[in-house]
Amino acid sequence: MLRKMMGGVAVAAVLLAAGMATAQDFSAERISNDIRTISADEYQGRYPGTEGERMTLAWLQAQYEAMGLEPGGPDGQWLQPVNLKRFTPVAGAASASWTGPDGVSHPMAVGTDVTLRAISNDGQASISNAPVVFAGYGITAPERNWDDYGDIDVRGKVVVVVPGEPEGELFNGEYDTNYESGAYKADEAFRRGAVGIVTLVPGAGDSPMWQRTVRGATRTRTLTPGAADLEFSMATNHDVALQWATAAGLDMGRLASVGSGAFKAVPVNGVTLSVEAAETIDTLVTHNLLARLPGAERPDETIIYSAHWDHVGGETQHPETPGDDKIFNGAWDNASGTVGVVEMARQLSQAPRPERSIVFAHMAAEEMGLMGAYGYAADPVYPLATTVADINIDMLPLSGPTKDIPIFGKGQNDLEDRLQALAEPLGRYVSDDHMPEQGFYYRSDHFPFARAGVPAIMPWHGWDWVEGGREAGEAAWRAKFGADYHKTSDEWSPELNFTSAVENLTLLYHLGLDLANSEDWPGWKSTSEFAQVRARTDTARQ
Repeated sequence: MLRKMMGGVAVAAVLLAAGMATAQDFSAERISNDIRTISADEYQGRYPGTEGERMTLAWLQAQYEAMGLEPGGPDGQWLQPVNLKRFTPVAGAASASWTGPDGVSHPMAVGTDVTLRAISNDGQASISNAPVVFAGYGITAPERNWDDYGDIDVRGKVVVVVPGEPEGELFNGEYDTNYESGAYKADEAFRRGAVGIVTLVPGAGDSPMWQRTVRGATRTRTLTPGAADLEFSMATNHDVALQWATAAGLDMGRLASVGSGAFKAVPVNGVTLSVEAAETIDTLVTHNLLARLPGAERPDETIIYSAHWDHVGGETQHPETPGDDKIFNGAWDNASGTVGVVEMARQLSQAPRPERSIVFAHMAAEEMGLMGAYGYAADPVYPLATTVADINIDMLPLSGPTKDIPIFGKGQNDLEDRLQALAEPLGRYVSDDHMPEQGFYYRSDHFPFARAGVPAIMPWHGWDWVEGGREAGEAAWRAKFGADYHKTSDEWSPELNFTSAVENLTLLYHLGLDLANSEDWPGWKSTSEFAQVRARTDTARQ
């Protein structure tokens, strides 16, 4: 299978390098003009639920109708509604207590001893005397031979975890894995039948770390579509957790071994938790827009090109912004990626009809936490098991030609090998994103697909310039990112350079088209945390 896969990609690469693959003709001028249109002040920063959303989606629909593509949303529509539930704690409604083996109840002050949120979809939590289990990091990673849970049964119980993940190369070294995220830990606890999760903050009640945790604990938050439907989430500090451990007679030396790989979850014997919480709910309705190029031979197998259409809005959302300009136009982030997907569709619609279907997905509310992409993954229009890949475009590169093509999540799946095979004949190479501290792989719309097991790739901005090399490219990128990222200055300019954008779009065109005209199924590498998720649906791809 690998030989067949790489053979097809290599042939496409040779044709591309020789100038023989002429079906595509990406236009830097058209890309620039379209970015100028949807990042104009009239679009109000493209915030979900505003007139800016309506204008953006109308513009997108008009582009796809002009290309002759069909609606790709549910029930033959262009739009997929995404209902975002926003939760705000009811003042005075939250309470929590723990009971020890002696049967004595110990009230805990919400906002001092613990933070507490109802995270179930109804905004209510009422748990009485639930047993407690300490699960270390709360990670089960078979590809790393790591399992914090072991054989313990946590059904109906509360799971206590420490934040983050073990240090070292086993967990990707300087690049974080998905296992460090609170969302993963909640999902794993819920999958095992827990009713709540407690994060143990490694600081005393008067520590700056704990005080920061408390300050942000009552803000309105948006529930991620498809999130684990636990009853509640809680955080507590070292002082309170020590009381539980002491009451249960736990061996503190054993608990200190959570990073060794030998630790297995232990019951906090005789300790139970009781909580009450209530939150008000309001709903913001926003929309993904999907266009579809149906496959000629295997239309039920789908390649997705994605980008988020939204940005962070204008004066209504950010009245505190200094100066007269209060509109966050988002020309780079992400009018550029939005237009990149439209331009990709324009080129692919002019090529011979592919064997598999291709969907062009414009995701909502990425800036609110990838909400549109999570909404799609939770309620997919096309089965995720037979979704071949997601190719995500977020912030096109703005520079002259580059030798490198950085990607988020290098080492995750073999889409990068396919991209490398296309790039190499052109004297280019795939690299990592150079910025492990940013956790970029988990911050754009490809990630909800990856989390659901769909191989996903996101190219980034090259630093290794053809003229000037790495030193010039990195300096220019850092200057641009520092000056304009999520600032009102992120506006269209005739000086924007789309040379590298056209180069990358051309490669992504061939990557997607090669997949669309093959029978291959890209896979996750054996060390990826997402391989086990994809494996659950292997039979659907037989």
